[in-house]
Amino acid sequence: MTQIKLIESTAHNFKSHRDLCVKFGDLTKITGDNAEGKSSTLEIPIWTLYGTDTFGSKMDPTPTNYKYDHVMAETLLKVDGKEIKFGRGIEKGKTTYYVNDVPSKAGDFDDIVKSLFDKDLFLALYNPSYFFSLHWEKQRELMLRYTAAPTQKEVFAEMSRTSSDQKHKDIKLNPQAEKLAELVKKHTMPQLVEIHKKNKNDKDAAHKRAQGRTEALEDQIHKLPDIPADIEAIKAEDAELVKKIKAIHEKIELADEPKRKQAVLEGTLDNLRQQVAAARDRYMRVHGEDIAEECPTCKRPFDDGAKQAAEANKESRKKPLREEHDKLVARRKELEAELAAVELVDVSELWQQMRTLEQRRDVTAETIGWHKRREALVADLAKARDEEAATLESRNDSIFILDAIKAFEAKEAEVQAAKVQGLFQSLTIRLFKEQKNGEIKADFVIEMDGKTPAQLSLSEGIRAGLEVRDVISTQSEMIAPCFVDNAESITRFKSPAGQLITCRVVADQKLKIESEELTHENQ
Repeated sequence: MTQIKLIESTAHNFKSHRDLCVKFGDLTKITGDNAEGKSSTLEIPIWTLYGTDTFGSKMDPTPTNYKYDHVMAETLLKVDGKEIKFGRGIEKGKTTYYVNDVPSKAGDFDDIVKSLFDKDLFLALYNPSYFFSLHWEKQRELMLRYTAAPTQKEVFAEMSRTSSDQKHKDIKLNPQAEKLAELVKKHTMPQLVEIHKKNKNDKDAAHKRAQGRTEALEDQIHKLPDIPADIEAIKAEDAELVKKIKAIHEKIELADEPKRKQAVLEGTLDNLRQQVAAARDRYMRVHGEDIAEECPTCKRPFDDGAKQAAEANKESRKKPLREEHDKLVARRKELEAELAAVELVDVSELWQQMRTLEQRRDVTAETIGWHKRREALVADLAKARDEEAATLESRNDSIFILDAIKAFEAKEAEVQAAKVQGLFQSLTIRLFKEQKNGEIKADFVIEMDGKTPAQLSLSEGIRAGLEVRDVISTQSEMIAPCFVDNAESITRFKSPAGQLITCRVVADQKLKIESEELTHENQ
């Protein structure tokens, strides 16, 4: 528990105070008429520490109704039993700083003050009205800063509570709490919100696409022709037709062989006849040659020996030509005989049988094709339905988790609000508000008997401020001085923890400061 005590404050040329020394006791009473310097007396310690008034606003303490040389304020504090003296002054328009009477730099001065206590906390303890001057977000932060938030385990249990008197050990987590308890092992709540908001949005779009795919496949299947129930019989018939068509086709191919042979023989004979004619022409050219009677050069007549030699040469050239011609003629006759022996087969009936079978098979093949098409579409439809169901399940799972997080946040807010509310006696506190979409949003409203601080009377405002101040003091484990201004407006109040300074208006009285030990009057 940190304890802060005001020992003494002195002021020189501080607003209306030319020279003032205040020794604080456990109870310090400040009285006097209006404009006698009661409030400025309370500002001396705060301006010394922060250069502000008691509401944290910048303040110029220089006198306006008399001449002065410089401004000086000093405050002696005791923090956890250790005394430390701070001083702040204005000399020739510049701010000066002192720690334990030693000149200090502004930054060093501020660091020492910050190291002792938080500014907002100290001002809230010193001036009970300071808390209500803050923005609601700052009020909320200060109120919760020293209040432990409920643990996730505690919230999960409260989410699952079925009766107010149920013991913690007997609480069994409901599905929402159980699901979140598992998920927070890997992710934080904000991360889960981001993950499942994105997944929900993605799956919303994906589910619409999956529904469209399913509907399209159902429409395609609906448009297919009806398939006979006994498709296996049709498949068997189709297989038998294929077998028969193949057998007839093989017969037609065998029947076509003589025709192909005939065509080959006819082609070969045509070529061979041309060769025979060419061989005969070559032979006849040699056969028709005349034997010359004289030398073509000298014109001398050949003798009988020369004529015989010429005839012998002619005969020797005729012989191979004749043999070649005879051989080609013999081959021609063989092929003519072979061609004459070829017997052609009539396959027109086989072709008619095959066409009839093929027409029947067109029907069975088409039926089987539609069946295969239907089977493929049915398989695609089953897959599409599975994908649609999986997408919907993932979407619904994210919705469940997001709803669970909303329930968690609502219960967390309820538990935390109950904890904070339990610290107060006459005030009611609201830490959260529910949005139209069901989300819980941070808020801070403090009321007394249904009235906000702005609606309270002066005495009600003092009591409300003191109650808030004592809660903050207890939660922060810090005891600090506290002043009650306008104390004449309130007949009784609970004395706050720590030193108490009261200010009362007393008509036609000069400033008077009384502590437990001493009395000071401003002359």
